[in-house]
Amino acid sequence: MLGDPESKTIREYGVLNEEATGMQKGFARPGYFFIDGHGIIREKFFEARYRERLTGNSIISKLFPELGQEVTQTVEAPHLQLALAQSDAAGVPGTRITLAAEVRLPAEVHVYAPGARGYKPIKLEIDPAPQFELKPVVYPPSKILYLPAIKERVPVFEGTFRISQDVKVNSGSEFAGSLGKDGKTITISGKLEYQACDKTTCYLPMSVPIKWQLQVFPLDRTRAPVDIRHK
Repeated sequence: MLGDPESKTIREYGVLNEEATGMQKGFARPGYFFIDGHGIIREKFFEARYRERLTGNSIISKLFPELGQEVTQTVEAPHLQLALAQSDAAGVPGTRITLAAEVRLPAEVHVYAPGARGYKPIKLEIDPAPQFELKPVVYPPSKILYLPAIKERVPVFEGTFRISQDVKVNSGSEFAGSLGKDGKTITISGKLEYQACDKTTCYLPMSVPIKWQLQVFPLDRTRAPVDIRHK
């Protein structure tokens, strides 16, 4: 944590919260910069509302999925291997975590990508609930597959790929007050719909139930010692 009593570095990065007053005057807008070994900013992650915070694990899972310390579980699914992942096992009100479905297809098998017409594209659908807010689903880039029998080109996914969706834990006072001192576990449920095909067969469309569990703890309201509080 950088000591910046005059907000000099905060201003140089252009993240000073100009609207803040009182004890928060001079504070930065919370967020993340990804800076490479040459000191160049490669990515920025900031939210419009200060109560909404991406976790460190969530950032790593976006930049380097292979390095993320994610919670994973496997799910039985026809014609493919499916693993569910989440960037964090626990959070607090306002935490924004990343949920992911990792799909591994056998050789010469594909599923249709969003935008395919006349076919059942793969779709991640999470059930809404008052305990959290859903962000848009993120699909990877697809490839175009040529079907010579019908002289048609369609977008598909092959091999191994990830579909992800960020979820923000409810930061409202009513939900925060319901957590008690020990917090609670919330279940995030949904389904993955898809239609798998190989060179000779298009199998029936499938809908696989999926779920994640997240432990939500109350916010730590303990204030810093008087001597180091922001003046």
